[in-house]
Amino acid sequence: MRTYIYIDGFNLYYRALKNTPYKWLDLKKLLIQLLDPKNKILAIKYFTALVSGKIDTKQPLRQKTYLRAIQKFIPELSIYYGHFLSHIISAPLAEPPSEQQRFVKIIKTEEKGSDVNLAVHILNDSWLDRYDCAVIVSNDSDLAESLRIVKEQHGKTIGLIIPGKTHPSKELMRYTNFVKRIRKGVLASSQLPDPIPGTSIHKPQSW
Repeated sequence: MRTYIYIDGFNLYYRALKNTPYKWLDLKKLLIQLLDPKNKILAIKYFTALVSGKIDTKQPLRQKTYLRAIQKFIPELSIYYGHFLSHIISAPLAEPPSEQQRFVKIIKTEEKGSDVNLAVHILNDSWLDRYDCAVIVSNDSDLAESLRIVKEQHGKTIGLIIPGKTHPSKELMRYTNFVKRIRKGVLASSQLPDPIPGTSIHKPQSW
């Protein structure tokens, strides 16, 4: 079964990898362990955005190191970039010190583009008949409409891989043929080599 994988990088990171020792993740090895042997992985599409480093100045270097590592080690993988938008907004305080100080100005940073890019690729690859099975690594309900079209108009098999312990999105479940969950055990057994063979790319020390 020709299989294309679509990974929401931030959904995967924040729901399954942050605050764990498993960030040096071999995505292909992870997927092989989770999927049926009949799923022949032809492409792994990874959707993310480059972080700014405003809070942690070393974060961009760690991210770029990881992106270089998976590009070198996984020939089926390609990376697609969204972007971050930051703007100042007023937000209410949970416990205002006084009636005059009920709001505070904060910098709100949002990642834009990854979910849209992912949905467009799912649809385009389906129309071009590049896969028999699309596997989505995310739990973002915004993807539901693209899955509906792929399912109802093209009859493709759709798999959902859920990062973390959250319940699967009901909107996504309506259009999926199977659901898998990423657990700590499979993360631990799906780590990249350090260094990446044939390169000088090493796992970041703090990971």
